Amino acid sequence: MKKVLAIAAVAALTAGVSAYAANPFSDVTPNDWAYQAVEDLSEQGVVEGYPDGTFKGERNITRYEMAQIIARMLAKEDQLNAEQRATLDKLAGEYADELANLGVRVSNLEKKVGNLYWSGDARMRYQNNATGDDSWNGRMRINVKGQVNDSTYVQGRLNATMDFKESEDDSDVQFDQLFANHDFGTAATVRLGRIPVAFGDQGGWLYGDSYGVDGAEAAFHLGEKVDVTAGYGRFNTSDYKTKVTDHDAFYARGAAKLGDGKLGVDYIKFVGDINDDNVAGNELLGANLTVPVSDFRVFGEYWKNTTTDSKYDTAWNAGIGYGKLNLKKPGSFAIDVAYNDVDEGIYFGGTGLQTDALKYLTKHDATNVTFWNAMADVTLQKNVFLHGEYAFDVSADDADINDKDAWTVSLNYKF
Repeated sequence: MKKVLAIAAVAALTAGVSAYAANPFSDVTPNDWAYQAVEDLSEQGVVEGYPDGTFKGERNITRYEMAQIIARMLAKEDQLNAEQRATLDKLAGEYADELANLGVRVSNLEKKVGNLYWSGDARMRYQNNATGDDSWNGRMRINVKGQVNDSTYVQGRLNATMDFKESEDDSDVQFDQLFANHDFGTAATVRLGRIPVAFGDQGGWLYGDSYGVDGAEAAFHLGEKVDVTAGYGRFNTSDYKTKVTDHDAFYARGAAKLGDGKLGVDYIKFVGDINDDNVAGNELLGANLTVPVSDFRVFGEYWKNTTTDSKYDTAWNAGIGYGKLNLKKPGSFAIDVAYNDVDEGIYFGGTGLQTDALKYLTKHDATNVTFWNAMADVTLQKNVFLHGEYAFDVSADDADINDKDAWTVSLNYKF
């Protein structure tokens, strides 16, 4: 697009914003059809010329130059009406990458029309399960964030799922997250409601269900390297159902950067007296470590149930990964492989893994499950990536069905 046409379009967007200007450029005269647009936007500081005093309106405008114009307009959005703000919001979304390169944070763009910011994702997935069945399903999630003020926002997520193989009861739509977030400067954050939470270093392998916890959570940021989080509430879903979703729990998490590596510690305490038929009274302790080695990363995690009398009271994994997924860079990829050993006394359902090997513990009375798990992601196009998982060499002690491997593949979209 010619630069002068782009400027005319932006001038139309800002019509009504006051400006008093003289001719700013030597190659723009009062006889030029876009003279008034160039004059007004120059006075507002939205457009700039070249060091030699020219505008060069016949030259094609670059995306980077257009992003600069949009960034300057964002600083003046309080002078725009609702319709103009809506148009500016669309432009900001289109040039989001270039704005990010200019240092315009996405959080600044979230304060557009009505202080609402929308985003989401979708997935088409096939699962061949270890516990004997397969499924072909889809999911779409819509996030909405309402900016209340500079320190407070409310966020919710609508989750719609559909099973393409089932002819009855094949779809479900519900809000799976809804919480208020309040920041106390940069030192602390408090959340109330249905809060996302995950435990485990590989896809939330111990617990990573999207429904999270119904309760309250406080996070403390101790400098740039240490974060501490504490929460109280009820895990909203689990493969065990009544064993977990009927009992409140206290949890705490700590994370620290060690050079390029990361160290984490976790604590979960279920409220109530210990009973063999549920999780009440159980106390779980965990620690994890990730260390980069050249282009690779080595990771491991260990958990212990400190209250059970059973010998099946630990869980651990160890693995190696390579690469890093970048949704803006087609061809980028990440691969992780880990060995997992999980006892019935540590697992409380709701794994984030998309293979179902751990359901031997909750659905088929296994006392211990061991398996290798491989995960891979690759960006096919901008904001489109392929995800795969494969659980192999699965062994489930005392399970009431035969063991088998499991795998899943999904096509994922971010918007």
